[in-house]
Amino acid sequence: MKKCISVILLLCFICTAITGCAGNNDGSSKKDPGDKTNAVDLDLTVLSSTMVYAEVNNMMANPDDYMGKTMRINGLYFAQYYEPTELFYHYVVIEDATACCAQGLEFVWNGGHVYPDDYPEIKDKVEVIGVFESYDELGKTYYFLSVDEITILA
Repeated sequence: MKKCISVILLLCFICTAITGCAGNNDGSSKKDPGDKTNAVDLDLTVLSSTMVYAEVNNMMANPDDYMGKTMRINGLYFAQYYEPTELFYHYVVIEDATACCAQGLEFVWNGGHVYPDDYPEIKDKVEVIGVFESYDELGKTYYFLSVDEITILA
C-alpha cells in the first residue's frame, strides 16, 4: 500500500512538473497592448544561446519571414566603421552555447543619437526591441532592427 501511494504521488509530481514547464517555447511572448515592453512578435531573450544563434541565422537566410516583426534580443554591443560609406554600423552580437561562433544583428537607433557619445561601450551587454527591416546600400540588401531604445544590462 505504501508503495502504491508513493507511485501515485510520484506520478502526480511528474505531471505537475511537466505541465509547469510547458509553455510558450517558440520565442514569442504574449502581447498586452498597454505594456510596450511585452509588445513583441519574437522574444529571443527567452531562448537558449544556441537557439538564438540558430534563429538569427534563419532570419538572415529567410528575411521575408521576419519583415515587419517586432523582436527583443540581447547580446554584446559592437560598432564597426565601414570606410566605403564613412559610417559606423551597430550590432548586437550573439554567441552560441560553446562561444565558438557568433552572429551579429545590425540595429539602427532611431533619433539623433551620436556615436560614440550616446552609445553603450563596446562589449556592453545590451537589450534592444525593434522592428526587422531592410535597406539597400552599395547594390546590396542589408537587414537590421529599427530600435527606439537600447537598454544596458548589468
